[in-house]
This record gives sequence, structure tokens and C-alpha cells, in this order.
Amino acid sequence: MEIAQIQIHEAKKKLDEKSCMFVDIRDPGSYRQAHIPGAIQLHDGNVQEFLQNTAKEQPVVVYCYHGNSSLGATAFLMENGFTNVASMSGGFEAWRPVYEHEPA
Repeated sequence: MEIAQIQIHEAKKKLDEKSCMFVDIRDPGSYRQAHIPGAIQLHDGNVQEFLQNTAKEQPVVVYCYHGNSSLGATAFLMENGFTNVASMSGGFEAWRPVYEHEPA
């Protein structure tokens, strides 16, 4: 199974177009401190609800800290029927210095 990856600039374009859902798999404290506007935090406590209530064709971008854990999470979503999901290369640490201070 090939895991799609998306660069931060392409992800930002999708965010601006509101053409996909962003999923943050970092820990709750990091999510509270800062996250991509509109991103949903996905964790063990809500993953089943997410799988049941999210359209499988919904475009999804998954991110973590550096783009490693999100590869596994992207594969997990694909295994659970998601058809348009990608891992954000470089993770939030790549996104933050470029886009954190942009207005949402």
C-alpha cells in the first residue's frame, strides 16, 4: 500500500480552499497550544466515532510532529476505507514556522 504524502504548501492551499479535513494526531497538550485552524484532534478515545461518522471519500490530511507517525495513521485510515487521505510531510514542525502567524 502506497501512502500519499502532501507538502505543507499544497496542504495550505487545500486549507485555504476548505477542500479537505485536517486531522492532528499529536498529544492533547500540543494540540491545545497550537494546531492548524479547523483541525480535528484524533486520539484513541474518539477514533472509532471518527471512523463511523466521517465520509470515507472526504479528503483528509493527517499530521503529527515531524511527519513520521502520520504515515502510520494515514495507513490506518486507508485500511479503514478512506480513499483520499495523505500524510503531511514534515508535520506541524514544518508548518509552524511558515504559516503559524497567518490569519485563519
